[in-house]
Amino acid sequence: MSVPDSTLSLANKNIVLGVTGGIAAYKSAELVRQLQNAGAEVHVVMTAAATEFITPLTLQALSGNPVHTSMLDPAAEAGMGHIELARWADALVIAPATADFIARFAQGEGNELLLALCLATAAPVMIAPAMNQEMWRKDITQENVARLLARGVIVCGPDEGVQACGDVGPGRMLQVEALTECIAAQFQLGSLAGRHVVITAGPTREAIDPVRYLTNRSSGKMGYALAEAALDAGAQVTLVSGPVNLSPPPKVRLVAVESALEMHAATLAAAESADVVIGAAAVADYRPQVAAQDKLKKHAGEPMQLTLVENPDIIADVAALPGLRFVVGFAAETQHLEEYAQAKLKLKRLHAIIANNVADGGVFEQDENEVTVFSRDGGTVSFARRGKKQLARGLIQWIAAALAEKPCD
Repeated sequence: MSVPDSTLSLANKNIVLGVTGGIAAYKSAELVRQLQNAGAEVHVVMTAAATEFITPLTLQALSGNPVHTSMLDPAAEAGMGHIELARWADALVIAPATADFIARFAQGEGNELLLALCLATAAPVMIAPAMNQEMWRKDITQENVARLLARGVIVCGPDEGVQACGDVGPGRMLQVEALTECIAAQFQLGSLAGRHVVITAGPTREAIDPVRYLTNRSSGKMGYALAEAALDAGAQVTLVSGPVNLSPPPKVRLVAVESALEMHAATLAAAESADVVIGAAAVADYRPQVAAQDKLKKHAGEPMQLTLVENPDIIADVAALPGLRFVVGFAAETQHLEEYAQAKLKLKRLHAIIANNVADGGVFEQDENEVTVFSRDGGTVSFARRGKKQLARGLIQWIAAALAEKPCD
């Protein structure tokens, strides 16, 4: 059975699949395949009991990634430790989730790898219950499930029918196709459906001569992650990008630029029809007043002098355009983060600014980040360190909620 169109939302998604010790563990092999067919990258984590039902080698061969079984395995921690795995995940899916695992998860235990991941991840956690029908119906099991639901855990299933023990009733793990649809549905946010989102990303290059340029440090990963998250939220996305070594997400309208002046013109043109503009690019503040037509030659012992002129402030100029749009800037600072970010927020007349501390160099070219968002109305929200894709999804959700709560003025 083929998976419906909804699984397209799993393209480029990172799924951690947790397998616990129930007879339905054999279905996890097919689930790995279905998730991969839907475009996801899958890492498998198994409890000790799960390895009695299906071998780690089987799931390693199917997923193409090492299977994680122990929190205290030095080799595993050196490769992708449990904290890195928790940050890597776009979703943590436990399938099957036994009554025993659900009970320990509901109590907040973290004494084994899979439970520790449940506590450590900022990604959505989903469980697919699988147990005997009497175990499922017990009050204590229902209380444990209700406790997890109240904490935001997503419960898929269970199904009803004939069980391995011969009983008939609720408690079977969902069929793999239905479970894949349930997982994919979590990425179909729709919160920006019908909106046009413009995002700037990457650095700009300001020519000194034909072979040299001035630039800012930027891989473009944050801007491209925001573009992907906005697509997942249903938006039409225009990505105005400086030179990067990244492929744009499918269905994004890419406008490739080189200099700050080119980015300025492209962004203002796209912003005319935008509902949201996010300035994630690291735009060079200055450019040479004159770019040499030929390569400048070095003269030993003689200093070279460049006259620089200021580039336009792209996001401030977008905020000054007539019409209504929600405008978000970025502030990369090495000191006085809140003070400088708040000053930029006010000076540029933005609706919000996303501030991050780059003093230790742990942001540039990296896959993780942590930020604080300051909004015009005085609100502040912090996003703890996590993968840039997960961070982008959280930021887009925040922007969509802010836009819905109080339309831009």
